Amino acid sequence: MTPPPPVGGASGAPAGGPVPPRPAQSPSGSPGPKPGPKPGSTPGSASVPVVQAVPGRESPVYTPGDGLLGWLQLRPTIRIRLTLLYGGMFLMAGVVLLLLMYWFVKQSFQDVTNSVPNLTLGPGVKMVAPDGSEISGSNFSQYLTHVQASQAHVALATLLRKALAALVCLAVIAFAAGYAMAGRVLRPLNRITRTAREVASSDLHRRIEMDGPDDELKELADTFDDMLDRLDRSFDSQRRFVANASHELRTPLAINRTLLEVQLSDPAASTDLQQLGKTLLATNERSEQLVEGLLLLARSDNELTDRRPVELSEVAVRALEQIRPEAVGREVVLRPALEPVTVAGNGVLLERIALNLLQNAVRYNVADGWVEISTAPAPGGGGELVVSNTGPVVPGYELEHIFEPFRRVKGADRTRSDKGVGLGLSIVRSVVRAHGGAIEATPRTGGGLTIRVRIPGA
Repeated sequence: MTPPPPVGGASGAPAGGPVPPRPAQSPSGSPGPKPGPKPGSTPGSASVPVVQAVPGRESPVYTPGDGLLGWLQLRPTIRIRLTLLYGGMFLMAGVVLLLLMYWFVKQSFQDVTNSVPNLTLGPGVKMVAPDGSEISGSNFSQYLTHVQASQAHVALATLLRKALAALVCLAVIAFAAGYAMAGRVLRPLNRITRTAREVASSDLHRRIEMDGPDDELKELADTFDDMLDRLDRSFDSQRRFVANASHELRTPLAINRTLLEVQLSDPAASTDLQQLGKTLLATNERSEQLVEGLLLLARSDNELTDRRPVELSEVAVRALEQIRPEAVGREVVLRPALEPVTVAGNGVLLERIALNLLQNAVRYNVADGWVEISTAPAPGGGGELVVSNTGPVVPGYELEHIFEPFRRVKGADRTRSDKGVGLGLSIVRSVVRAHGGAIEATPRTGGGLTIRVRIPGA
């Protein structure tokens, strides 16, 4: 058995952790339960830290109970607020008008009642009231005043009841009209929002180009268009820079590699010259890997606009074929557990995700270790790619740094060329974000990592 190369953690951590056992196999040879805890699970009594990278829209989620409009169970949009404002103002104005009208009518009834003349009945004349009581001449005027006050009270009650019913109906109409009017007022803002979402999908050529009066919303749209022009020019400049750098950096490195290979093929070269050529060739190869990684990282930062159905298990198979010779050389066992699942994205970039994760798991492993890769449908739709591996223990406080470029676990060897250039997981995260997916890393009990990637479905 050849001695294995020095091993490190998930991002270059030194070796030294215990080697976890291999996953159990069934009699048919298929792998047993997937190693490593699920994200958020707790092995034993200790909690397992999880690093999760979720792209994009990291806007706060509204929770009912927050703020002045916490009683709303729906998201309090500006349209709802304007509707409540319009309807509330109308309702308040209607209540004030109803109170004033009630007070004026009541005052009018009181004036009429007070203006009743003092009338009496002649001697011997009597009247019978509707309730059967007799009215004499001395209390006839009081009876008339009482009757008018009773009729005024009934009339005021009827007026108040009908006015309240009319106010409720008009308030409903006012809220509906306010909702429609708020939608019309906010229509330019909705147009700005739609354009911003299209721009977020890497379509920087879209513009609002709003017509209409020169008001605040048109000023906002024009300012947004100017910002998009500057961003478009900036991204065009970045793309040209990446294209030029791709040519200018690759060409001299390729020339150097060719010259070194020609020199090494010379049988008359001395042993010292041969050793120097091999060292320079390894350094040149590392520089080529660094340039390729940086260019791929720059190109994969933008969200994909052209997505096609991709079979995730086929992508994993191609990545396994490429990593298998290196795994054999490092005495690491590969254990595929692939289920057919279709996702939406770019097949080449998805293959890069699987290959980089496998390279990271194989290179930062231990002798007689294993790497398991599995694909399966994700619970919320789409597909899930999971890579688990044995290896040294990765501290929980280092997990948040493993996806950053050139970041390594404390104590890692930065001079070894067989460990990569420190961009593998950064490229994985960038490509996952470009696909609108999510990635999370969880340390395994006893050493190693479980990295879970979720890609949206087709």
